[in-house]
Amino acid sequence: MEFAGVSVAFGGTQALAGVDLTVHRGEMVALVGPSGCGKSTLLRLAAGFQGPTAGTVSVTGDSLGYVFQDATLMPWRSVQRNVELPGQLAGLPATERRRLAADAIARVGLTGFERHRPAQLSGGMRMRVSIARALTMRPDLYLFDEPFGALDEMTRERLGEELNSLFVAESFAGLFVTHSIPEGVFLATRVVVLSGRPGRIVADIPVPFDYPRPPESRYSPEFAATAATVSAALRGAAEVAV
Repeated sequence: MEFAGVSVAFGGTQALAGVDLTVHRGEMVALVGPSGCGKSTLLRLAAGFQGPTAGTVSVTGDSLGYVFQDATLMPWRSVQRNVELPGQLAGLPATERRRLAADAIARVGLTGFERHRPAQLSGGMRMRVSIARALTMRPDLYLFDEPFGALDEMTRERLGEELNSLFVAESFAGLFVTHSIPEGVFLATRVVVLSGRPGRIVADIPVPFDYPRPPESRYSPEFAATAATVSAALRGAAEVAV
């Protein structure tokens, strides 16, 4: 996925200006920045939901998975039927989409809950269903728009660990929007910091830890030092203006 000289304007408001960013397979890039800086706009551009005002957006690969802030599940469908939806939309035979859904459900640790409906699940479990749905077609690119933002801290950390394991297993390209610096550092190979509106890249910080990352790595001096570097760049980003 490549953004080259990308700018976006909504009416008289400039949301993004001159963004250059490339994400390769096997990279998980976390996006952090002040509210309203265009992080989610970059995801919508990558997904093809909108086009740039200037510049180009290039995405290679056969498919992508998009995980929203809300689980966006169909309340009348079971877990199994919600996860089957991408296969159904792709026109896969029922036996194939059931097999793919069962595999995705197992990967997020929800085997045994296939017949439950969303109202019967906790918030963390509903988000696992959303991730499983995105996993079904095994896309090359995943877009995450603050998927854990509404969850309690313990659930958020646990799901981050599970996503970390999925990333190791699948080696996809990922773009992950978050307001949490520790979350971004734990998940990502790089943390990209955007300025205040209009969003520009002001820092691209490598995370120098191998995968898999054990939960206790969050409390190491090296982790704290990387988080401090990101925090300093983010404080400076909030002050950047046209």
